[in-house]
Amino acid sequence: LVIAAGLGKSFGGKPIVRNLELLLGPGQRLGLLGPNGSGKTTLLKLLAGTLKPDTGTLTRADKLRVVTFEQHRESLDQQATLRRSLAPYGDAVVYQDRSVHLISWAKRFLFKPEQLDLPVSRLSGGEQARLLIARLMLQPADLLILDEPTNDLDIPTLDVLEDSLLEFPGALVLVTHDRWLLDRVSTMLLALDGQGNAEWFADYAQWETAQAKKATGNQRSVPVSQTRPRAEGSQTSPAPKRKGLSYKEQQEWDKIEQKLAKAEATVATCRAAANDPAIVADAEALRTRYAALETAQAEVERLYARWEELEQKRASLAS
Repeated sequence: LVIAAGLGKSFGGKPIVRNLELLLGPGQRLGLLGPNGSGKTTLLKLLAGTLKPDTGTLTRADKLRVVTFEQHRESLDQQATLRRSLAPYGDAVVYQDRSVHLISWAKRFLFKPEQLDLPVSRLSGGEQARLLIARLMLQPADLLILDEPTNDLDIPTLDVLEDSLLEFPGALVLVTHDRWLLDRVSTMLLALDGQGNAEWFADYAQWETAQAKKATGNQRSVPVSQTRPRAEGSQTSPAPKRKGLSYKEQQEWDKIEQKLAKAEATVATCRAAANDPAIVADAEALRTRYAALETAQAEVERLYARWEELEQKRASLAS
C-alpha cells in the first residue's frame, strides 16, 4: 500500500527522519515510538500525504484510501440522535462490504438499544468516544492513521478500540502513549530518536531495554510511558501487561456455560435424529443428519476450547 524509499524530512535544520525505508501492506500495523518532539506526528503526515518529504520517495497504491483519526468530539452533531449519528439513512450500516443491523452495530460499541434515540449531547465523554470509533470503522479505508486515539478513554472504550483495530483489514499506523494497546495491536514498532534516526523493534519491552542501556552511566531517566490504570505504588516499575479478561471477554465468559448447555442439547438432538430407524434406508437423509451432528459436535469442542482459554486468563488475574 505504501513504499517509502530514502525518506527524509527536516524542520529548521533539525532532521526528523533520514533515509527511512518502509513498506506497509494490508494487515500490517505499525506502532511509532519516541519521546515528545521526536517527529512521530510529522511522520504520520508524511505517510498520510499531507506533508511532502525533503528527500526520497513515497509511493502509494493507486486510489489508496487514507483515513486519519484524532479525538475531536466537536465534530459530532450534539443535537443529532445516536441512531442518526451511526446510520444517517436507515437502520443498517455497511461494515467490510456487508450489511449490519444498527442495533447489532450499536451493541458492538457497548450502546444499549434504548440509547439510540438519545441526542449525542446526552452521552457521556466515553460514550461519545465510542461513537467516534464506531463511525471511524465504517469509513472505507486502506490505510488508517491514528494520532493519540486513547486520550481520556475509559477501559471499556479502550477494549472496543483495540478489538476494532485488530479487525481492520488494511494497514494502520498508530501513535499512542498506551503501552498495552501499542504492544497488543502493533505487528512492528519503529522508534524515532529526534535526531533523524529510526530503529525497528519487535515489541515495547525491547525498545525500553534499549533505552535503558543508552541511559546507563548518566543521570537521564528512561522515558516513562503512560499506561492504563495500575495499582497504587506501582508507578516506579514498568507497566505489566494487563492480566485477566477484557470487558468483552468478561461478557463472553458470563454467557459461555449457557451456550455450552445449548450446544450439547443440540448434539443430543442431532444424534437422535441421525439414529432414527425411519431413515436407515435413506442415504441422503443419513448424510444430511450426520453432517449436522458433526457440525454440532465441532461447535461444542470450539466452545470448550474457548472456555479453557478464558479460564486461563481468569486464573492469571487471580495469580
